[in-house]
Amino acid sequence: MQLIRRIPKKGFNSKFRVNYQIVNLESLNRFKAGSVVGLKDLKEAGLIGSDMALVKILGDGKLTKALTVKAHKASGSARKAIEAAGSKIEYIKV
Repeated sequence: MQLIRRIPKKGFNSKFRVNYQIVNLESLNRFKAGSVVGLKDLKEAGLIGSDMALVKILGDGKLTKALTVKAHKASGSARKAIEAAGSKIEYIKV
C-alpha cells in the first residue's frame, strides 16, 4: 500500500479562509478623542502588520474615548462597547 494512504489524515484546511488582523478595544485608547482611526493609523501605531490587511475589532478591554473606527469587521461585544462609549464604527467594504 502507498505511504500516503497509510499516514493518518488530520484536520481540514479551507482554501477560502479569510485571515483578519486582530485589534482589541483596549489598544484603541492610545488615539486622541474624536479622531478617525483608519487602517493607516493602526499601521503607524504598530497594531497591524500592513495597511492592506483585513482588520477585525474584538471586544477585549474597555474603550474610554469617543472615536470613529474604520475596520472590515467587528465582534458583537466590540460593536456594543464602541456604541456605549459614544464612538462610531464604519465598515470598510472588501
